[in-house]
Amino acid sequence: MKTSDRASVPVITHPEKVLFPDDGITKGELAAYYEAIAPIMLPHVSARPITMERYPAGIDKKGFWQKDVSKAFPPWLERIAVPKKDGTVHHPLVGDTRSLLWVTNQNTITQHVWTSRAPNLYYPDVCVFDLDPSKEDEPDELRAAALALRDLLKELGLVTWVKTSGSKGFHILVSLDGRARMGEVARFAHAVGALLVARQPERFTQEFSKIDRGGRILVDTGRNGYSATFAAAYTVRAKRGAPISAPCTWAEVERGEVQPRTFTLRTMADRVATVGDLWSELHQGGSSLRRPIERLRKLSAQQS
Repeated sequence: MKTSDRASVPVITHPEKVLFPDDGITKGELAAYYEAIAPIMLPHVSARPITMERYPAGIDKKGFWQKDVSKAFPPWLERIAVPKKDGTVHHPLVGDTRSLLWVTNQNTITQHVWTSRAPNLYYPDVCVFDLDPSKEDEPDELRAAALALRDLLKELGLVTWVKTSGSKGFHILVSLDGRARMGEVARFAHAVGALLVARQPERFTQEFSKIDRGGRILVDTGRNGYSATFAAAYTVRAKRGAPISAPCTWAEVERGEVQPRTFTLRTMADRVATVGDLWSELHQGGSSLRRPIERLRKLSAQQS
């Protein structure tokens, strides 16, 4: 970071505060991570409304999610007014290191972002699939599920990008051209999940309640609805070890080299030094959903 840029970076208050007790990771270390990762993280979060997952007393105490920053925010912080039922939410936008560190200084561990960007909030530029396993001790099953979803989307003519969730599963994204409305994208994602369940009912489910899943992997497509969010690329998760939701390659998934919490705050520097930003081309030439929707209808009809 240039000296002139550093002068505008907010001071991190109470950097000695321990946010990850089991690992001794402090607020200062968290801020240092975000400052270092900012050059490759910011292109993925810029202009997306953000929800902050905050832990003022550390992750072993109850935290909370905050969407609105109507009060006690600096005048330079960019925001966007988002309509909601009976009102408006003023989400922060993170487009530079200064705003990323301001968010971090609020004891925000994780930034959750929309699938769309301002000002085109009703037109997503990504479609997100979140694979959520009922059991965390079956890595081979999770890997097979991720590859099955990838292969189905490939059948539909779509290129996919994968990242660890930093929690229990994988996030699989499709880059879009921004011409389909949010409702259309959400319906498409749900229909893809439904076909996956129809093809492999013993492995997949769309039942959100764990009690109804029967040990199967949830194909969560709810991240594509209005005001819904997903964990941003390169964000830290509020879990022991400070795992990162980090881009990876399909080859790494195939070989079983990557699990949902493989990458952490303390290992990402070496990871980035080795592979750079694996998603640097994610938004170059997003896909239209017109033909994939037609293909999906035909496949679904054949399945039924």
